[in-house]
Amino acid sequence: MDRKKIEIPVMADLFARGKKPEFLFWVGCAGAFDDRYKKVVKAFTKILVHLDVSFAVLGKEESCTGDPARRAGNEMLYQMQALRNIEIFNAYEVKKIITICPHCYNIFRNEYPDLGGKYEVVSYVQLLNAKLEEGKLKLSSELFSGISVTYHDPCYLGRANNIFDEPRLILNSLTGNFVEMRRNRRFALCCGAGGAQMFKEAEKGDKEVFIERTEDALRTGAKIIATACPFCMTMLTDGIKYKNREEEIKNWDIAELIAQSLDL
Repeated sequence: MDRKKIEIPVMADLFARGKKPEFLFWVGCAGAFDDRYKKVVKAFTKILVHLDVSFAVLGKEESCTGDPARRAGNEMLYQMQALRNIEIFNAYEVKKIITICPHCYNIFRNEYPDLGGKYEVVSYVQLLNAKLEEGKLKLSSELFSGISVTYHDPCYLGRANNIFDEPRLILNSLTGNFVEMRRNRRFALCCGAGGAQMFKEAEKGDKEVFIERTEDALRTGAKIIATACPFCMTMLTDGIKYKNREEEIKNWDIAELIAQSLDL
C-alpha cells in the first residue's frame, strides 16, 4: 500500500448519498486534539482502509462522550453530552461503534444504555485481533525481531471490561520477545490518569502513580512499552522522560506497531 493521502469517509456525506457504513469510528477527544495521539488515529485509520473495513467518522459533529465530566462529578454536563451524542447516533442509524480510547469504550458500552443509547461497541484491539484470527490481518515479526516489548493494561480495557488477551495475542504476533510486567492483567497498576486525574494537579504523596508504573515497565528491560489508551500513553511517555530514558525506551500504541509492521 502506498503512502498517498487517505480519504476519510464522513458519516453525513455517506448518509446523504444513501450509504450506511458498518461502523462508526469514534475518534475521541485525544485523537482529535492531542498531537501525539493524532498519530495513533492516523495509524489505525490506515489499518482500517488496508483491511477494507466499512466505516465513517462524525467529523465536526463529534463531541466528547462526557466521560471526564462524569468522573469529575458533573453529572448534568455528562448527561447533556451523552444525550446529544445519542441523538446524533440515532439520526445516522448507528448500530456499531469502534473506539480507540478505553474510556470512550467503557462509557458507550456500560453507561450509555442507561440513557437509551444501546449499541454494539468494539474496542480497536478486539477488531484487530479478530481480523488477525480470521487471517485478514497478516503480521510479521521481522521488523521487531529481537526487540523486547511489554504491555501496560489500561484500567478501562482490563479490569473494567476483561479485555486482556487480545492485545497480548497481537503483540505476540509482532514480536518473539514479549515480556510481562510483574503487575499485569487484573493486578496491573493504573497509569495515574484515570478518574479525571488527568485534568488536575497531583495530590500530596511520596511518589506519583505514573512514575511507579513506569518503573514497573522499566524493570522488564523491554525496549518498547506498548499502550492502548491515550491517557496511558501520555503518562508513560512522561514517565520515560522523567527517568531520562526516552532515547532508548519507546512508547508506541498497538495500532502504530501494526502500521509499522505493515509499512503503512
